[in-house]
Amino acid sequence: MTGNDSPSQDESWRKAILPANATIEQAIRNLIEVSKRIVLVTNEAGVLEGTLSDGDIRRGLLKKLDLNSPIASIIRRNPLVVPPELERELVMQLMVANKVQQIPVVDECHHVVGLYLWDEISTAPKRSNLMVIMAGGMGTRLHPHTENCPKPLLPVGGKPMLEHIIDRAKLEGFSHFVLAIHYLGHMIEAHFGNGERLGVQIDYLREETPLGTAGALGLLNPLPDAPFLVTNGDVITDIRYGELLDFHTRHAAVASMAVRVHEWQHPFGVVKTQGVEIVGFEEKPIARSHINAGVYALEPAALSFLTVDVHCDMPTLFERLQAAAKRTVAYPMHEPWLDVGRPDDLLGANTI
Repeated sequence: MTGNDSPSQDESWRKAILPANATIEQAIRNLIEVSKRIVLVTNEAGVLEGTLSDGDIRRGLLKKLDLNSPIASIIRRNPLVVPPELERELVMQLMVANKVQQIPVVDECHHVVGLYLWDEISTAPKRSNLMVIMAGGMGTRLHPHTENCPKPLLPVGGKPMLEHIIDRAKLEGFSHFVLAIHYLGHMIEAHFGNGERLGVQIDYLREETPLGTAGALGLLNPLPDAPFLVTNGDVITDIRYGELLDFHTRHAAVASMAVRVHEWQHPFGVVKTQGVEIVGFEEKPIARSHINAGVYALEPAALSFLTVDVHCDMPTLFERLQAAAKRTVAYPMHEPWLDVGRPDDLLGANTI
């Protein structure tokens, strides 16, 4: 089971299953032939009873057990397990914290439904999904920096913001990008070309007039045949793009929006009243809300709600989908995030 696979997609872990009455010799043979470095011990109903590793077998042999002895007495009972819906990043953190290379995946009834292996989960899977980056904005709030340079080419840490986004997505296994360009778009094309220098494929959507974050997607030709990502070209973040895509698919959504919790503290003490009566006080309360982080996952079907060459922003597209009873979901993100929209943001991005 790889980081973005559900248990049903890769059944090779099933070969690592043995019953509790199997012999030590059978367990050794399983470890050698299946090459998972773990044996999953289950009962007849498929419920996990424990696990077995090479070290457990060695300890058993030191206790004078022989190759014909059953493995029941050396099974590691109550091993660390995870549910199928746990995100890959959290599984990796558990592996590191517990110093384990394998974690069985079990459902609510403790049936084995998969197996995470460090060698697989720590390597981002190759993803053929398209990633569209909106890089056509005028960047007026960043004047004078953007008077002769498109905002996505402004340097952060010695390289353009847009290149940071592409490099981050490459680490997640993405290799095909489409850049939506308008203002000084020729400079972006000259810098990135077809993507060969970065080891990726880059195509372009050329907006004659600004079409908005969603409107530019109406220019996609050919249309994607799988879920795809969209991100603003001025968002610097450590978001796991692959996790967003997996979350989107797992929740069977037509459109998913990455959101962040934004906190705002009232500068004054708040007086609660009913009519003229004072009923309470709250000293400088903190308000929390979710804000749009500018990163999305969409199904190709969402594009049918756009009109070619007609302006549309992303919230409007989500509203259209909701009006048509299509499922839209929020992906809560906690990773570092910065919308580089003002000179102070650009200065902050370069001092992190």
